Amino acid sequence: MKIPSFIYLYDGGKTESLNLNEISQYLANIFKISKIKIRKEFVTHYTENLNPQEKEKLINQLAKEIAKIKVRKIEQKLTDFEPLYGEIEYEKRRLLNPDNKSFGILYDGFEYMAIISRLIPKEEASLNHCHIVFTNILFGSYDETDKRYHLRVSIYGFPSIISTTGIVEAPAKPREFYLKKQMGVDINILKQEFCGKFIDYDDPRMTEVMKGYVLQAVFYQMTGDPFCEDKNCRLYNSHWQQEVIQSQIYSKNEFCKKHKEIINRLKC
Repeated sequence: MKIPSFIYLYDGGKTESLNLNEISQYLANIFKISKIKIRKEFVTHYTENLNPQEKEKLINQLAKEIAKIKVRKIEQKLTDFEPLYGEIEYEKRRLLNPDNKSFGILYDGFEYMAIISRLIPKEEASLNHCHIVFTNILFGSYDETDKRYHLRVSIYGFPSIISTTGIVEAPAKPREFYLKKQMGVDINILKQEFCGKFIDYDDPRMTEVMKGYVLQAVFYQMTGDPFCEDKNCRLYNSHWQQEVIQSQIYSKNEFCKKHKEIINRLKC
């Protein structure tokens, strides 16, 4: 198990409830030999020092590539097509102004990860460097079993990507929430009724929840296995909001016995 010497956190979540300094300190207490660095939003970090011509060329290229991976039909896997001029311009504006949120647009997460991975320079493109990208875009992955896209909070790889929008939209809320929503109950009334039972936008619990997802990203790079089957372990692969809250907030022990032993060894 090789611990990365450098762990980079890219600040693209764009929500005040996400405190990367707190997450950085949390990681530093576990991975004591690693240097934890907080960087600007991923694309901004790798383009801000380019000359204007190089930056414009790269942004135009990224905008077109990202526009092509927009999911148009949830039941259809991506096909190669030429995006519209307006779609490319939208992505260009978003890349130049990463504070803008991409409401209502779903992207193929694996394709997005592949696109941005090419920005990582050779000197940081090794397992000695762990890149964890926070983003506010909504992404998913195509499931060959039921032939449709599923929303994701995170996809782990090089780099790993974690969505602050995905943590709200991907894990399923209580069944009663959806039943009442189908019956026409106002969304604001539902949020009041189910308050605390799911992670919402700008949720004060966002930072605590994201500590577990960041740990999963590091464990993926170290071991290839980021998940645990114990619902009371931060490495549990949650599919429901109640599972997210249980594993990341309510669990008394934070980790299962197996992963607690690993964490204790890492701290030494």
